[in-house]
Amino acid sequence: MSSVLFRDAKLVNEGKISEVDLLIKEGRIVAIGSARVPSGKFEEIRVNGKWLIPGIIDDQVHFREPGLTHKANIQTESAAAVAGGVTSFMEMPNTSPPALTKELLEEKYSIAAKTSHANYSFFMGASNDNLDEVLRTDIYNVCGIKAFMGSSTGSMLVDNEKTLEQLFAQAPTLIATHCEDEATVRANTEKFRAQYGSNATAALHPLIRSVEACYLSSSLAVNLAKKFDTRLHILHISTAKELDLFSNDKPLKDKLITAEVCVHHLSFDDRDYTVSGNLIKCNPAIKSKEDRDAIWTALLDDRLDIVATDHAPHTLEEKLKPYFDAPSGLPLIQHTLLLMLDAMHEGKITLERIVEKMCHAPADCFKLNERGYLREGYWADLVIVDPEASYTISKENILYKCAWSPLERRSFKGNIDQTWVNGTLAWGNGKLRGRNVQRLRFH
Repeated sequence: MSSVLFRDAKLVNEGKISEVDLLIKEGRIVAIGSARVPSGKFEEIRVNGKWLIPGIIDDQVHFREPGLTHKANIQTESAAAVAGGVTSFMEMPNTSPPALTKELLEEKYSIAAKTSHANYSFFMGASNDNLDEVLRTDIYNVCGIKAFMGSSTGSMLVDNEKTLEQLFAQAPTLIATHCEDEATVRANTEKFRAQYGSNATAALHPLIRSVEACYLSSSLAVNLAKKFDTRLHILHISTAKELDLFSNDKPLKDKLITAEVCVHHLSFDDRDYTVSGNLIKCNPAIKSKEDRDAIWTALLDDRLDIVATDHAPHTLEEKLKPYFDAPSGLPLIQHTLLLMLDAMHEGKITLERIVEKMCHAPADCFKLNERGYLREGYWADLVIVDPEASYTISKENILYKCAWSPLERRSFKGNIDQTWVNGTLAWGNGKLRGRNVQRLRFH
């Protein structure tokens, strides 16, 4: 593995932007700053003032393998990930079969070792009857336990009160939760199905998967976590009402209860259903402008800790079915950084905070080993971003297996020039390059 010297880069790291050189060797960052670079011959890359940021870590994706590979697979979606500057991902267990045993979980790791373009980890799935399996989770080699406290695929709904108490009391590692109250969602579904039938549209989605459904479930999770001192991470917060459940009185590393927001809940609101319809149908639902504005405020004041995607592809044919038949979820991982840069240009967030919320914070939240920062000794997961380039999303440059995006024909200022994974160029000049990935490790 060759040594590579990045010259004249604008490093965006740990709240600062600085113009320095950076040297990588044998997959790791070995020197930052011209005074730290030893003499010798290196491959040189002239960054020419472009941004050099840590690789993005996405803590919530659905890559659909095994069993649902007509929608996506680990190879295709990880390729889209590195094209978007994502160098590490954590994938959810609601595949087919769901990852509810240690053996099934390891099968996913085996697939990723052979096909992934990015570093990888997979959540162990919880159900109403697999607590013994959950307690076998290797906390140093698995990112966490996923509990669906709301509608889910197959057998993964965890709604048994005794099971939830035992899970929160005994979990050996972080529990990540999807929080929507199942009884509320079902009652709302039947109400609006009876009222609208085949005339129902996606505009009903935030009424069916309502604010109250989210709050009932997320408040239950928080109460359980407080009762048992559980390490809890609530995924994809979508409502203003839930924000009072979270605090910013401690640094992220010291929090027992953390929360994530997804880029679509920052980018869309319920007015967008008129144009995008089922294409932005997701769980929990995209809600009002007031909810979106409140989420932005909570992200910036550190009540919300991480920005992720919940990348969840379906075929276009599936998404174009009538509202009640269309699945929830949208593909985003290739374009999440572009959306956040768009928000930066609108004055909603700084570049330094983007890096904090998408790179540093996931590493800190999950206690990820030697990733998420540009530091000497850390793995060389790097992204070069050209802030002056323009990029238009089209069918021709979408890498998702589903081959569509709700952002098609939208233009952005900024482009991902290169993505490096463990010191190897994974994406450059608009093409996949080398492959050198690792299973993520935790401490």
